[in-house]
Amino acid sequence: MPDTVPPPAFAEPGSVVAAIAFNEDGLVPVIAQQFDTGEVLMMAWMNRDAVIETLTTGRVCYWSRSRGALWRKGERSGQFQRLVDLLIDCDGDTLLLKVDQDGVACHTGRRTCFYTAARPEGLVEIEKVHIPPEELYKK
Repeated sequence: MPDTVPPPAFAEPGSVVAAIAFNEDGLVPVIAQQFDTGEVLMMAWMNRDAVIETLTTGRVCYWSRSRGALWRKGERSGQFQRLVDLLIDCDGDTLLLKVDQDGVACHTGRRTCFYTAARPEGLVEIEKVHIPPEELYKK
């Protein structure tokens, strides 16, 4: 994702943060959805800083609970998310990000993290691996 492209204009980050009901850990759950197809890509978490950075840069940034640090989507894999719209639910305690996803969203190399379906025959993988994780992360 080129850094020369200016981010789209979004609301002043402070007013957005003030409208969010972060949990006791200072986090809010976030669903990422492909803006033009409606495909649900992933669920993650944001803290105050991640929301501000996302609105300021137009590149989606999450909070990684496992790393205890900001996670700029695509910084290691090259599979960036550009913010198209940020929506806050009626209680202010969940966010929906409409994004433009470059490539795959899941660390398993699939387009979406939601690739296991409960079917009459049991759990079935319904999404193929597009990029093997070792290639995606060049391990």
